[in-house]
Formats: sequence, structure tokens, C-alpha cells
Amino acid sequence: MKTRRSRCCWLRYLNWLFDADRRLFLGLAVSTLLVIGCSKKESEITPGYEDGKSIVIQDLAGDTDASMSDGVDGKEKRPFYIFLYRFSDKRQIWIRNAADSAKYLRTTEWDLAFTGPYNSEIYVNNGHDELNPGFGSPATQTAVVKYDRPYTSLNEAPSDDVFSQSEVSKIGWASGENSNGWFHYSLNTHLVIPIKNRVYAIRLADGKYAKLELINVYKGNPPTVTDLNWPAPYFTFRYFVQQDGSRNLNTQ
Repeated sequence: MKTRRSRCCWLRYLNWLFDADRRLFLGLAVSTLLVIGCSKKESEITPGYEDGKSIVIQDLAGDTDASMSDGVDGKEKRPFYIFLYRFSDKRQIWIRNAADSAKYLRTTEWDLAFTGPYNSEIYVNNGHDELNPGFGSPATQTAVVKYDRPYTSLNEAPSDDVFSQSEVSKIGWASGENSNGWFHYSLNTHLVIPIKNRVYAIRLADGKYAKLELINVYKGNPPTVTDLNWPAPYFTFRYFVQQDGSRNLNTQ
């Protein structure tokens, strides 16, 4: 009798474990479906930058080894190395010394120069502008026009007269309402706040037209940043170059 009773108790225990495991499995399955459902909803409401025509660059690392101050772990207090960017093949070119400067700056091998603190001050290659990293280069026809409007709404590049009259040079800190910069900077929090709905029309060195939106300098493109130590500079931006030579910048 003891053996039969023990066997029955053991069988009941095994059944209980099976039912418990089944309940746990069902619970995990439901939780997983809920997580997938929530993730899908979040991705659906998160604004995207892909449009099938523009080039979207996410988390392009700048000079992450430099720092504005002493005592920052893993970083060195020094000026940030300039890096150049070429639209045609997404090439990033570093300017770390005089040899690099002599090799690349006075050429048309690049379109954008990321300079200054945290590489946040950006220039379009221009051989006429004495303050431009490309001063003396053959890129003599380039120009930039700023628009306070959504990137998707800039469907046509302005006339050459508008480009020629534009005084946009460095695209960096927007210190006032009429500034040409792409971000605000808080002297209280020392954080960068990218300006939304600001886009730049560009006439390139080869005469083609483009548009550019600078989106973020912080890693992961967070909507807001409150942490002074958030990883930077990691650039998110998008651009479109009209290859047929027309002014058509429609990317919708």
C-alpha cells in the first residue's frame, strides 16, 4: 500500500509540475506577444527618416577621444580633430595633422567639414571663404541657403541668384533667432538641442543641388538628453543630391 500510495503522490506531483510548466510557458508566450505588440506600436509612432531617396546617416562617430576639459575618463583635453565627409560615397576623411591638411583640404574630395568643439561646427567646402577649411580649393561655386521648414517640404533648390546672395557660412551654434546654426546650446545645462524643421539647400562644387538636415549629435538620436555625459559626438543626418543636375529636391 505504501508503495502504491507513494507512487500516486509522485504522479500527482509530476502532473502538478507539468501544469506549472505549462502555465509558465503560456505566461511567457503571452508576455512575449505583448512586448512584440508594444514594440511594433512604438516603432510605428516613432518618426522615421528613410524615404527611399535620401541618404540617412546614423551615429557617425566624430572625434570621441577628445574633451573640452580635464579629468574625463578615456578622453584627452585637446582640440577636436576635423573630419571631412563626402556625399557621393559616404567617405569620412580625418584631418589630424599638417600632412592630412595639405592632402585633402584644398581639394574637391569632400563636401562637408565637421569642425570645432564636438565637431559641431559644419562647413560646406568653399574655396572663396577665408574662414572655411577648404579656402583655396577649386570648390568656388558652392553656396548654402537655410530654410526653416520641414526637410520633406523642400522640393526645389532656389535660383542661383538666391544662392549667390546667401551669407550662410558656418553651420553651428544658433545663438539668435536669425542665426544660421543647426542647434541651440544651453549655458546652464551645457547640452545641445538640435533645431527641428531646419533644412539647408546646397549648391555643390560640381553644380549639382542638394538638401541637408542635421538631426542630432548624441548617440542613438535620443529625442531629449538630460545627461551631460551622454555619448557624443555621434552624428545623425540625412541628405539628398539630385544627380540629374536639376533643381528637383523632392524626396517624397
